[in-house]
Amino acid sequence: MRLLVVGKLNGQLSVAVKMAMNAGAKVSHVETTEQATNALRAGQGADLLMVEYSLDIAGLIAANEAERMRVPVVACGVDADPARAAAAIKAGAKEFIPLPPDAELIAAVLAAVTDDEKPMVVRDPAMESVIKLADQVAASEASILITGESGSGKEVMARYVHGKSRRAKAPFISVNCAAIPENLLESELFGHEKGAFTGAMARRIGKFEEADGGTLLLDEISEMDVRLQAKLLRAIQEREIDRVGGSKPVKVNIRILATSNRDLAQSVKDGIFREDLLYRLNVVNLRLPPLRERPGDVLSLCEFFVKKYAAANGVEEKPISAEAKRRLLAHRWPGNVRELENAMHRAVLLSSGPEIEEFAIRLPDGQQLAPAPDVAVARGAQMAADAVSRTFVGSTVAEVEQKLIIDTLEHCLGNRTHAANILGISIRTLRNKLKEYGDAGVPVPPPQGGVGAAA
Repeated sequence: MRLLVVGKLNGQLSVAVKMAMNAGAKVSHVETTEQATNALRAGQGADLLMVEYSLDIAGLIAANEAERMRVPVVACGVDADPARAAAAIKAGAKEFIPLPPDAELIAAVLAAVTDDEKPMVVRDPAMESVIKLADQVAASEASILITGESGSGKEVMARYVHGKSRRAKAPFISVNCAAIPENLLESELFGHEKGAFTGAMARRIGKFEEADGGTLLLDEISEMDVRLQAKLLRAIQEREIDRVGGSKPVKVNIRILATSNRDLAQSVKDGIFREDLLYRLNVVNLRLPPLRERPGDVLSLCEFFVKKYAAANGVEEKPISAEAKRRLLAHRWPGNVRELENAMHRAVLLSSGPEIEEFAIRLPDGQQLAPAPDVAVARGAQMAADAVSRTFVGSTVAEVEQKLIIDTLEHCLGNRTHAANILGISIRTLRNKLKEYGDAGVPVPPPQGGVGAAA
């Protein structure tokens, strides 16, 4: 993580800088907001600005945005007046760090704002095979396309590949193509010359030049406009870029990694992604399986997140209870590793006993994880479902689906949760199906202990 400190280095701010470096940040320093904007224009990249709160934070953010530079800001100050701290936040700062600094607070703020501390945690064979392929190609210069569902860890994999490459000591620059407005992305990638547009007060170095000698990650490349894809294709082919408003090309030496949670082959068919660009990016494809397909990673990730967020929040690190582990393994995690991380962060904060209990692990809507299905019931239902599947030939898809759902539910003794887990569908989907069948006059097994055919 690259930190640019803005302000005069008094004793307390110097201590804060040392703490940031101890937390793993690469720190550079300027004294004024004008110097900060100049440093960003010149390609002195920063993932975060730490600005002394007596400076014009609102003016700094406005000046940067006028030149299409978007870098988050945290404010800091000695003997902080609550009103001035609040004013800094209102001016656009993401957080406020009081000085004299606290080492854990600085580490937590840096981690929260940049979200940069994401090592590769792998135990499942499905992911180990992906890691093996990544290790094989990391040292090459080949472009790599990393695909997978949202939250499955694509950027973590990109950082892993960079760390294993011959460019590991050079910059790793990431651009989220989905988060930057279309009219800003071209300047963000390629930079611009003075006067290229209103607000372009000086030449600005883009991410291609900032990554020179290193790796450029184009995160969620599928969201890029087709017009800009053509310029990107030329940059990858020729290893040179044209700044916005520029008159001559600029040579760059970079390796391209890209990620997508979409099927790019289908996007090509739909006419929203260039086929020739896909070929350039997809020299090697690393497909990350969703978390539900790599259950061996779940508990290892949970333990990592518990340790991380216990330290970040200054609370005791606790083991995960046996029942909590069973529920964690039984849940399908549609949001993948990102959802699991958020759930464990909440669990660290909500747990009140000597262990992290099952009731402390909650979904985004506040509900607890469902109990893990009884093994004997689940096995019997699965065997029944297998037997039913042999009778499917000659039936319509709707008939097959209805019979599978009803028979599985019968062998689960009406337990909706167990049946949904076996069928691989959500409990809501199951209930909707049962209501549809009931409305059509199809007998539906009642819930455990229930009467009648209510869904």
